[in-house]
Order: sequence, then C-alpha cells, then structure tokens
Amino acid sequence: MTSAGIAPMLSVRRGAEAVAFYKAAFGARELFKIEAPDGAVVAQLAVDTAKFWVADESPAHLNFSPEKLAAGAKQIWPVREEHGWLMGRVVDPYGHHWEIGKPLRPGVGE
Repeated sequence: MTSAGIAPMLSVRRGAEAVAFYKAAFGARELFKIEAPDGAVVAQLAVDTAKFWVADESPAHLNFSPEKLAAGAKQIWPVREEHGWLMGRVVDPYGHHWEIGKPLRPGVGE
C-alpha cells in the first residue's frame, strides 16, 4: 500500500520562467515537463519530498494565474522561530505565497 499525498497545481503566466525561478529559488528538481509548440509548459517539480505542479494558465479550461506581480519574490514575513519551527513566507512573481520552514527538533510536525 502506498501513502496518498497532495500536490498543488500553480497556474502561472510565463510557465517556463516560473519553472526556472522555482529551480533557482528553492532548488526544485524537475520530475516531469511537457512543452507545447507555443511555449506553454506543464511541469512537476519537487523540493525535497514535496511535489507540486506548475502550468501556464489556460483560460479555455478556466485555469487562471493570480494577479501578475513584479519580477522576483517579495518577503511577506522573515524567517523566524515559531511553535518549534524555523519559518518565513515569500510571495513569488506569480502571486503564490510560499511558507518555507523546517522543524527545529525531531518529532515536530510529524
């Protein structure tokens, strides 16, 4: 028996740039990628064991990206210790918020 999981799908504009951003910003590994002739992409990425999808928005499928922001991630709150975690939050150039953290001791968050 395998365990179930959740893999979020991030709808973005400029999908190829988004994939490059997540690789550079978070050290994401590319697990799967399809590129359409028009440049649109669908990719599955992973940061450690956390998997997520990135795809160009598709209005025909009612799949839209969040409001477009200026290039580069913006800090929402800095990395700090909270409830046994070291964590912070950024918003990426595509409008998605990322909470980045790790437990400070074994057993927290398991």
